[in-house]
Amino acid sequence: MSVKIAVYFYSMYGHNYKMAKAAAEGIKEAGGEAELLRVPETLAPEVLKAMGAEEAQKAFAGEKPAKHDEFGNYDGYLFSFPTRFGVVPAQFKAFLDATGQTWANGGLTNKPLGIMTSSAMQHGGQEATILGLIPFVLHHGALYVGLPLSSGVLGGTDEVSGNSFYGASTIAGPDGSRQPSANELAGAKAQGKRVAELAAKLKA
Repeated sequence: MSVKIAVYFYSMYGHNYKMAKAAAEGIKEAGGEAELLRVPETLAPEVLKAMGAEEAQKAFAGEKPAKHDEFGNYDGYLFSFPTRFGVVPAQFKAFLDATGQTWANGGLTNKPLGIMTSSAMQHGGQEATILGLIPFVLHHGALYVGLPLSSGVLGGTDEVSGNSFYGASTIAGPDGSRQPSANELAGAKAQGKRVAELAAKLKA
């Protein structure tokens, strides 16, 4: 059964956009339809320029903007955003805080939802950020989808890598220059595939 999975992303330097695209690959591999949705930036252009993010954001500026009236219209969900000191960034949180109508209508009830993130360094708050958003998932009645050991992307010790049982993640480096590794992208793809597979089973 075909399912439509929304991949909501907020990205400053492009890392979470790349993770979102990898998740979309996994969704398509599972036979689902993926829709990338860009959560809007709230920082002023001059601030982004000072942070060196203005040029990077041009790569995904053309992606479809996220809209609240469409939030509950999908069969499954993936969120991808960076950590900000161990919590959800204000840009993404502002979008989620305005989803009350979807909550009241049960738009996410019994639908699978996974979360991906990034941080500047290893142990930089990735797991805390994902775990901190679990209450949102539960309040909406969604079913949380993490990364199982069978994903094949966990437990390796031969390289520095993101990913945990709680969700796919990447390490961006202090200046944002480190890009998602093959293992991190594989984690995003596996999580996207799992969300799509579970959505299909639930829809059936």
